[in-house]
Amino acid sequence: MTIAVIDYGMGNLHSVAKALEHVTHENVVITRDPRRILGATRLVLPGQGAIRDCVGELERTDLRGLVDDILTRQAKPLLGICVGQQMLLERSEENGGVECLGFFKGSVDRFPGDMRDAHEQRLKVPHMGWNVVEQHHDHPLWAGIDNREHFYFVHSYYVNADDDAQVFGTTQYGKVSAHVAIGRNATFAVQFHPEKSSRAGLRLLENFVTWTP
Repeated sequence: MTIAVIDYGMGNLHSVAKALEHVTHENVVITRDPRRILGATRLVLPGQGAIRDCVGELERTDLRGLVDDILTRQAKPLLGICVGQQMLLERSEENGGVECLGFFKGSVDRFPGDMRDAHEQRLKVPHMGWNVVEQHHDHPLWAGIDNREHFYFVHSYYVNADDDAQVFGTTQYGKVSAHVAIGRNATFAVQFHPEKSSRAGLRLLENFVTWTP
């Protein structure tokens, strides 16, 4: 049994791997070797930084086709994290517009520049820090996690998925309801960082390593 953290040069790879090692006795590897990725029982697709760079590095390392094929076949559980979630949508507004992997229909949009809270106080972009996640549908990865639990975020862009049935969690930031947990078949993806989200984040990772779609 092996969990492969896909290494295409972008993402908080070692922190994710350490968090996974904390919740499982399975072998956790950071790899860009297609044979090891295909041979793994579960996959994690991280991402950090500009989406143009993430998509570009996925292509440069010749992993784009492999990830596309894994998503198409849905043969094993895959967890997307942060920009790893955003890349699964059709397109992003970032960097003047970037075409993404298109596994989920929808877009990645930028938070408005003049963000205000309910008291008309200015909100910062990027959205950084702890925020409540509202669970919209039951999912095995929510097991043991209270609704409206806090998770840790760092992002200036947010997912706007087309299919509400695939939206499993949202975060309210100003007037924006961001789709921060989405899922389809054997794929689940989150905008927040479970590896930085204390007990709730570790529980989500623990649920992932025991999930049988």
